[in-house]
Amino acid sequence: MGGSDVRALSRSLLDLCRMRKLTIATAESCTGGLVAGALTDIPGSSDVIDRGFVTYSNDAKRAMLGVKASTLDSFGAVSKETATAMAIGALERADTDLAVAITGIAGPGGATPGKPVGLVHFAAAARDGRLTHRECRFGAIGRSSVRQRSVIEALRMLMELARGPKPPAKVRRESASRLHPRKARLPLRRTGERRHSTGPRKTPPKTS
Repeated sequence: MGGSDVRALSRSLLDLCRMRKLTIATAESCTGGLVAGALTDIPGSSDVIDRGFVTYSNDAKRAMLGVKASTLDSFGAVSKETATAMAIGALERADTDLAVAITGIAGPGGATPGKPVGLVHFAAAARDGRLTHRECRFGAIGRSSVRQRSVIEALRMLMELARGPKPPAKVRRESASRLHPRKARLPLRRTGERRHSTGPRKTPPKTS
């Protein structure tokens, strides 16, 4: 996918969020703000995009997104755990409906045992509690290509969350409360009375 495809995907995401009245925040490490840039490149995006966090260093991830030092020490900056914490942190700090986080190794350096160049972790979180994670291994395809493909993947994850249903929690509680009075209208006492009153009755003999 090229730049025109990114623009089309960004426009579709913004239109969907606008229709559903959803807002977005981004938390980016290896992409350095490219996702927020792609979205805000579309005119009128301000009614959907709230803010973007560029947390390139571990210190920034801790200070701006609340990622715990223990998470970074135990799993590393490029991990499912860190990406998830970044997404949740962005969601909480921006108070938006959706948030996406990206952390990876764009290259050409930075690889470690078990974490090669092109490894990127994504996480997307929604205000209704949905949380998704995705790991992509793009390979050593070049720094720009890794970053570009990461932007596309992040936009797709946001689109998936934006399409998802909003749990009608209030409707369910109201529906449940409406059911209880209906059950109360059929007390066992009345049922027993009907049985008692109909018991002694005898069916009159048929006459021909």
